[in-house]
Formats: sequence, C-alpha cells, structure tokens
Amino acid sequence: MNLNSPHTFTSTPNPPAALGHYLAPNPAGFSLHVSASPRNLRAVRGLTETTLLAAGVSPNGVDCAQLVLAELYSNAVNACGNYVPLVAEVEVGRAGVWVRLHDPDQGRMPWRSGVPLDDPEAECGRGLRIVDVLAPGWDVMPTPVGKQIRCLLPRD
Repeated sequence: MNLNSPHTFTSTPNPPAALGHYLAPNPAGFSLHVSASPRNLRAVRGLTETTLLAAGVSPNGVDCAQLVLAELYSNAVNACGNYVPLVAEVEVGRAGVWVRLHDPDQGRMPWRSGVPLDDPEAECGRGLRIVDVLAPGWDVMPTPVGKQIRCLLPRD
C-alpha cells in the first residue's frame, strides 16, 4: 500500500473506553474487554439484554444468555481473582446466540462439581451444570493468551 496515496478510511468509531471496560460493537453483537468487577458484570448483562432484544431474541433467550455469561464471568473471577481482564463476546447468528468469555489463565480449566442440580442444601457448585442444560456442547479453546469458553444457545 502506498502511504502517500489519498485514501480515505471510513469506519464507525467505537464508543470511548471507560474505566474498566472497552466496547467493540460489531454487526452481530459485541466484544467487551472488561476488568472483572460487580459493576462491570452489570454492564455486560445490560449490554447483552439490549443487544439481544434488538436482534429479536426472545426475553427467555436473553435471560438464558445473561445467566450463562454471568456464570462464566463468576467462574473466571473465582479462578483468576478480582479485576482479572476478561473479554465477553455475544453474537447472534443463524445457529443461535454465541456467548464467549476469554480469561488469561490457560492452566485452570472449568470443572463440574459433584453437586446435583436439585440439591436444596447446596450453596454453590451447580453453575456449569446449568450451562450444560442451557448450552449443551459448550467447549473450551486454549488461546495464545489464555482460554476462551464458547457456548451456543438457541435463539428461542
């Protein structure tokens, strides 16, 4: 490419970065780089709701996507600590709603506890089993800077 040629590049600018997060919207959804905190989890959940409702996903589908994303987010914080850098992605496609979460620790993989979903005494340990129900076949992919958990949910 000739850097002296009079090319004009046009693109839609991303919203300005804010403390603890950077939003990169795309035509099918968004990618949000966040420093994990309760405030940023609320922001991710709200952005997920707005994006999916605008794409015609049912309120039940939105609730399921928010639940899966919150579970993955919580697991990343439990594994890596508060304020860990995460990348949350939500995209609507023909196959359904993709929810992906990237964290920087490739060594700590998600694992299911032995707690049954219907245990009335359990205070924790059911999250990945809920993800199994809502997004069967979810997987984990190692990346050069950590791992990404990928879930496909029905559009509803």
